[in-house]
Amino acid sequence: MKTDPFHPVVRKWALRAAGVAAAGSFLAVLGPYGTDRLGWPLVWFYWTGLMALGTIVGWTVGPLSGRLFPRAPDYVHYAVVAFSISIPGTAAVMAINGVLRGQMDWGSGPVIWLLVFILAAFISAMSWLMEHVRGLHAARNTSASDAPAAMGAALTDKLPHRLRQARLISMSSEDHYLRVRTDSGEALILMRLSDAIAACSALDGAQVHRSWWVARSAVIDARKGDGRGTLILEDGSEVPVSRSFYPALREAGWF
Repeated sequence: MKTDPFHPVVRKWALRAAGVAAAGSFLAVLGPYGTDRLGWPLVWFYWTGLMALGTIVGWTVGPLSGRLFPRAPDYVHYAVVAFSISIPGTAAVMAINGVLRGQMDWGSGPVIWLLVFILAAFISAMSWLMEHVRGLHAARNTSASDAPAAMGAALTDKLPHRLRQARLISMSSEDHYLRVRTDSGEALILMRLSDAIAACSALDGAQVHRSWWVARSAVIDARKGDGRGTLILEDGSEVPVSRSFYPALREAGWF
């Protein structure tokens, strides 16, 4: 069993926080929209706070958009995220400006919204481009001779391009949909778990619950208890193992 000195959730949030701080610092140095007049360190807190707000909104709206519009192209979800960020972002900028000036300038709202939306759209577009290029690069550099076992076309054809070459972590059924988690992100697609499992027959993994399939390489810890179990995955997920699947998994060395 793999060991990791850091809990995957802690590591993931630490990386996200570092990204927010880096983006905020970069914008603070640039000082766009006249924010350089705030001076240090106020301009740093200004931009880092706005980046944190936008990031939290993005993390919330992105998965929600994927659930509501599972068949929409990737760029649609990024556009929804950019627009969603612009609303609280505009409110935050207007509130900060009101505090700094001593009064609220409601007439500047439309202009501020446009500036916030442009910035959010630019960041979202860069994120989409990076994900798309990374997916294409992985596809070009993976040849049939040295490629590891991969998901079958029945599953990959339903995934966004950025996830088709990613390493599969787990799959779980949600009503009529299937949530597919990979090391490059996740997606919600219209597919039965049984069909997805059949498409993953070449992978080293197993169905551990009537609603879950897990890749063995993604398991970092396993807990036993009363004929059942729980698998801890590298992305922080805690997956239940039902009584019906537990004996076979135990015989296979998962526990």
